[in-house]
Amino acid sequence: MKAVFLDSQTFSSNISFTAIEQQVSELTCYANTTPEQVLERCQNVELLITNKVLLTAELLAKLPALKLICIAATGYNNIDISAATRLGIAVTNVSGYAGQSVAQYVLAQILAYYQQTSHHNTNTEQGYWQKSESFCYHGNAITELAGKTLGIIGYGDLGQAVVKLADAFGMNILISERINSPEIRQGRVSFDQVITQADIISLHCPQTKDTENLINRDILAKMKPTAMLINTARGALVNSTDLLVALTTKQIAYAVLDVLEQEPPPANHPLLNANLANLKITAHIAWASSEAQQRLIDLLSKNIAAYKNGERLNRLELAN
Repeated sequence: MKAVFLDSQTFSSNISFTAIEQQVSELTCYANTTPEQVLERCQNVELLITNKVLLTAELLAKLPALKLICIAATGYNNIDISAATRLGIAVTNVSGYAGQSVAQYVLAQILAYYQQTSHHNTNTEQGYWQKSESFCYHGNAITELAGKTLGIIGYGDLGQAVVKLADAFGMNILISERINSPEIRQGRVSFDQVITQADIISLHCPQTKDTENLINRDILAKMKPTAMLINTARGALVNSTDLLVALTTKQIAYAVLDVLEQEPPPANHPLLNANLANLKITAHIAWASSEAQQRLIDLLSKNIAAYKNGERLNRLELAN
């Protein structure tokens, strides 16, 4: 199969693509691809690999040689799956590669906030400890995680991985049922209960019409004023304008965002220019440990091998 990777810069330079190369006759990698470049780069290509490049129904219809699209991610909202199914183009995604990486990120952020490690390091750098009349120098309060309530919204592989680490710290866990669900499954609680009772809320659900703008003004108003919000899922789950107000007015205590609704974000994004001490933003890297990146590539190669063998591994299909 002749293959093209449209946005290989998604991966760090130390990640090997050998597993994919072994499954194809030719692999061409482009660091990034603009919408205007997609059609030209995909002509006569049987296999297309992408993470975030938008593939519309109109575009797919112009690629008669295309047989397989491998999404180098779990989310697939950038692909018109219905059109691909109609055109006989197989589409696969990958999952289960980033659990350890995302869980480590979430717990690292929780620990940084509750342990105040950066603050206490700065105190020493500024000489406060050296001038102390006591053997220690107390700055911001340090709070134990044991007994804190962690709310998980989205209980797939990633949410489960976070819970496993949180359990080790003795945290209480609330797993949210889907919003507005008429039934509560065993082991879960209502969405409202998570929102009102959790000390920390961590988002791990996909972006759908039901989850877009999930965390908005009304929901933020129900959260504890001491609550911490962490979003490693999709930026569109959180209303940025409403979150900015909530953080500015101390309606909630703290937020950590690894994702924004547009990526890369514009330089004038209101949250990036807010200069708030109770907001931390990172560049969509929670998933991106070296180990997780390599696992993803290896899973992609398995999807390709399965397709070649007539198997339907990780196949995505939607009705027209």
